[in-house]
Amino acid sequence: MEVTARLRHLPASAQKVRLVVDLIRGKDVEEAATILRLTKKAAARPLEKLLKSAVANAENRGDNVDVGKLFVKEAFVDGGPSLKRIRANTMGRAFRILKRRSHVTIKLDTRKSGAQGGK
Repeated sequence: MEVTARLRHLPASAQKVRLVVDLIRGKDVEEAATILRLTKKAAARPLEKLLKSAVANAENRGDNVDVGKLFVKEAFVDGGPSLKRIRANTMGRAFRILKRRSHVTIKLDTRKSGAQGGK
């Protein structure tokens, strides 16, 4: 049973968020939550919240789901819309600043009883 959770318009560039998402892909939910809690990157806190949301989605779906068997089946980051800002510079020039956003998707699935977690 596959469960999806999405976080849209995260105020961080997709490149920076992918560094954190790569740490949890394929891991068990408990292990992924521990990794996110101990990671010092700024994107780790919203991703930890997103992982908790995906687990809650699995519990509320109605099927009897064992949370201990859930693992991160898929996790990916897409670029979102950029906010365009102008920074004034010398001699009447203006430089564009892009405040990048990203969309994160996490898919959880139940692991079969024979397979073990982790990479």
